[in-house]
Amino acid sequence: MNFSLSDFNRFFLEYQQRFIHFAITYVHDEAVAEDVVIESMMYYWENKEHLATDTNIPAYVLTAIKHKCIDYLRHRQLHQEVSDEISSLYAWELSNRILSLEEFEPNEIFTREIQELVDETLSTLPERTRHIFIMSRYENKSHKEIAELLGITAKGVEFHISKATKALRLALKDYLPTALLFFYFH
Repeated sequence: MNFSLSDFNRFFLEYQQRFIHFAITYVHDEAVAEDVVIESMMYYWENKEHLATDTNIPAYVLTAIKHKCIDYLRHRQLHQEVSDEISSLYAWELSNRILSLEEFEPNEIFTREIQELVDETLSTLPERTRHIFIMSRYENKSHKEIAELLGITAKGVEFHISKATKALRLALKDYLPTALLFFYFH
């Protein structure tokens, strides 16, 4: 049975709400259900010439709606799976960033950088100046003890420590507040 345009319009008006209700049952979105029904009706209209004359038109359109709903739901399912995968990857990456940040110790890195600059600067100093500075700051020897050990005056010890301190102050100018803590508490 082929419909004329007026027959199709009557059919459309008679079945539209039932078909939309059927589609909403599965797609859970009224706008999508309406689109599915209209597309299915149009599919029938465009292919009506190729159908057998005894075709049950409401069943034919409902079958088209069924397949369009299945396609929509499969697409949503795939979208959800991809979204879940992305969410899972994001959660994993976020967890790694949190863990990395929790394990990060700025003091260790900052102290290591300062220590490297101190070591580098000390290596550029004359041997005697470096030795006196190390005895004073690392071995906690007094100026008097260093003077006695090296057979020089306390003023000579002060001169070498002052020379090393100036060189270090220049090398550590960007780290000065932390460097001061380093020198006074080491």
